[in-house]
Amino acid sequence: MSPNLPVVVGLDGRFESLVTAEWAAREAMLRGVPLRLVHVPRQSSPPYAALAGVVVPTDPQGSERELDLVRASLSRRHPGLAITAEQIAGDTVTILLASAADAGLLVLGSRGLGRTTGFLLGSVSRLVAARAQRPVVLVRSFAREGQDADRAAAVPETSDGDVVVGVDLAGPADAVLAFAFDAASRRGAGLRVVHGSGQESEGISATELTGVNGGGPAVAPERLLADLLRPWQDKFPDVSVTEQAVVGQAGSHLVDASRTAALLVVGRAARHAPVGAQIGPVTEAALHYAESPVALVPHD
Repeated sequence: MSPNLPVVVGLDGRFESLVTAEWAAREAMLRGVPLRLVHVPRQSSPPYAALAGVVVPTDPQGSERELDLVRASLSRRHPGLAITAEQIAGDTVTILLASAADAGLLVLGSRGLGRTTGFLLGSVSRLVAARAQRPVVLVRSFAREGQDADRAAAVPETSDGDVVVGVDLAGPADAVLAFAFDAASRRGAGLRVVHGSGQESEGISATELTGVNGGGPAVAPERLLADLLRPWQDKFPDVSVTEQAVVGQAGSHLVDASRTAALLVVGRAARHAPVGAQIGPVTEAALHYAESPVALVPHD
């Protein structure tokens, strides 16, 4: 963990950013670190303007006023929280990735298109989350257009439930578990660990789930999980851990768990493929359909 680094939240001027900023402010308070607002102004272009090579300039003064209003609103609700704000023009993905490099956590929003469509598919948030080298939390907004900042903040975008973490018993888990245990401890919440049961199901073999690559005797998933959890349970004795073994598509189980979760934590390989960062199918499902905020934690 990076205890002294700020929580950074990316704002783009959309109404949903208000709820995202409120979630980030609460997280900064939990961590005892400053909050940094990064506002990337949107260009206001008419339909097909880009195809015609026409770019309508942004309104820097209007964007700065919006940023000041958000900062003031957060300051009223969170006295004592150190908040800085910065407006940066340019490519949104590049700016947010650069901002994440100096952050303990980057918080981004989504437009909440619904479970059928997939609320993060193709969005800037998804692109940044797939490439950032720091943990990224994606917050789904249920706020309604027309609310002011204070009323938007009152919309319950999270629940008081457990932190849920998906664990791949065949892959690295320490970075993911460290984030999940820390998040649960700060919230005074329980931690639900979702993992494969080791049974053959839907194309996932018991060998894959237990991490045994042939030849040797299989290790029971329960033993592997106990070994993974033991050092983190020793470090966070205040966190109550519940284990949930699942059969079949792990992504769908995590999505189900997110309905009552305070936060869903999943891992993402930090290495990049030739065509860019890759997100596995379980994480992809969480990004598309989870109803709670989703934390993507990069790991080696």
